[in-house]
Amino acid sequence: MQLPPSETPLYNHPLPMIEFWLTELGCVQNPNDVCLWQLKMSHWFAELRMDVEEIHVHYTDSSSGDVRRSFPYSLSRGDVESAILAGP
Repeated sequence: MQLPPSETPLYNHPLPMIEFWLTELGCVQNPNDVCLWQLKMSHWFAELRMDVEEIHVHYTDSSSGDVRRSFPYSLSRGDVESAILAGP
């Protein structure tokens, strides 16, 4: 499966492409809640929830505590990826 260019807004990605992208980032889908994904990095953990209009990200780490952010699907995949991987 090949993703569209990173400048493409997320709303122009079919759901299977978004799921493939999240998997490529290292996210793991919750088998009991297909809208919930988890991402574990060396210094933080995040839960990503795919909602109707945006992706909600809830970061947890020991230094900054809980941080919540939301990214609308109108943003490019590259911008959302950079923001998510930047961490809390």
